[in-house]
Amino acid sequence: MLTTLPNLLTLSRIIAVPLVIGTFYWPDPPYGPWLGCALFAAAAFTDWLDGRLARLWKQQSELGRFLDPIADKLLVAAILFMLGARHLRQPQVSFADLTLSFILPALVILSREILVSGLREHLATLRVRLPVSRLAKWKTGIQMVAIGVLLVGDSGPEFLHVIRIGEILLWAAAVLTLITGYDYLRAGLSHMGGEAPSGGAVKQSSAS
Repeated sequence: MLTTLPNLLTLSRIIAVPLVIGTFYWPDPPYGPWLGCALFAAAAFTDWLDGRLARLWKQQSELGRFLDPIADKLLVAAILFMLGARHLRQPQVSFADLTLSFILPALVILSREILVSGLREHLATLRVRLPVSRLAKWKTGIQMVAIGVLLVGDSGPEFLHVIRIGEILLWAAAVLTLITGYDYLRAGLSHMGGEAPSGGAVKQSSAS
């Protein structure tokens, strides 16, 4: 049911998307980025909490499995686009530098999300669910930290070089994205070919 707490937490992530985007237009620069980071961190925490509560309280549902990846991808994609737009407004950053530091890893992450969504949609017709590896969970964690750090951006302490740290973390998430994306593709293709992937039956988790 939609009114269960896990599903409400999932819906809160969708509601958080316009709220975080609104912080990009906050008139006072020191506060908007920090507020956006706080809202994003709270939304990211619900990604872990809703799945845990659903399993603990035995409230897992098809609606929750449907909404959870949508909420995650909306949150990540919308904020990555807004961060790219904010980077482009900085006159001291060339497009070539921005491509290497932000646009390429962001494209890798978003492309992988589209790939995995397509695979899951196709395999659902075969009653097959893609597995979620420990490496994929690490990827998600690093990705969320990277986005949170980049949301703070120039409003963070100067001596920490916050933007550089965020870009390095984003690239780390992109590398793990390529590895886990290949694993998903290999597992998906094996099912399309009528073969069971190594490791036996697979299951789906809320992590990605």
